[in-house]
Amino acid sequence: MTFSYQALRERLRHLYFGQSPAARIWRYVLLTFDVLTIGYFIISSMLDPGRIHHEIDYLIAGVLLLDYLGRLMASAQPGRYVISFTAMADVVVIASLIAPAFFENLAFLRVIRMLRLLRSYHVLKELRDSSRWFKRNEEIIHSGVNLVVFIFIVTALVYVVEDDRNPAINNYLDALYFTVTTLTTTGFGDITMSDSAGRLLTVAIMIFGVALFLRLVQTIFRPVKVHYKCPDCGLSRHDTDAVHCKHCGRVLNIPTEGEWG
Repeated sequence: MTFSYQALRERLRHLYFGQSPAARIWRYVLLTFDVLTIGYFIISSMLDPGRIHHEIDYLIAGVLLLDYLGRLMASAQPGRYVISFTAMADVVVIASLIAPAFFENLAFLRVIRMLRLLRSYHVLKELRDSSRWFKRNEEIIHSGVNLVVFIFIVTALVYVVEDDRNPAINNYLDALYFTVTTLTTTGFGDITMSDSAGRLLTVAIMIFGVALFLRLVQTIFRPVKVHYKCPDCGLSRHDTDAVHCKHCGRVLNIPTEGEWG
């Protein structure tokens, strides 16, 4: 059988962007691998901060490299894909896994692969089409994922900056503890920043992070709303069982499947 680069590219394009059952299963497998990889990175950083055994890291790096090359070949515009944020994040992750001797501290930046969950638009679309529960709670799920990603990205940044400078931050769990207490404005004071870089980072977390953190938490816990634009006043969010618009009193005809709880 003669090898055809174009045929391989078309096959990969179908797997990554197609709508067949095989293509959907392929993307679900990749999403599951992403989730398991993220969990491994987080747990291993807490239990094995020294990273003495790297065999699993090398195996994961090989899979990620194949996935990166597959997405590159499947992309309609490879040049644009290479400079995209997710592609560059994958390169950082792969580099941190195959070069631990040079990037041991920066290896915790591989947690940024959690951003892949936010970029899985095709999988999210499939979940929206196939799951009524997901469709009803899509906004909450998105906010929850954003919140988890945000916390762990900030934690990774805190750990990378302070691991060699702050004796109170000895592992990723210490950095996570500091991040959460700062974002929630609890501030127990048992872990503080003693250097200029750490203090500057703490100021940035308090200024930008706290507002975003509270916004995401508010989105998660506020009552579920349905999106339907009122023809008169334009209000676009209503209670799931609303009959009248709360702003103008207009009778609404919100499409429903009769399953709102």
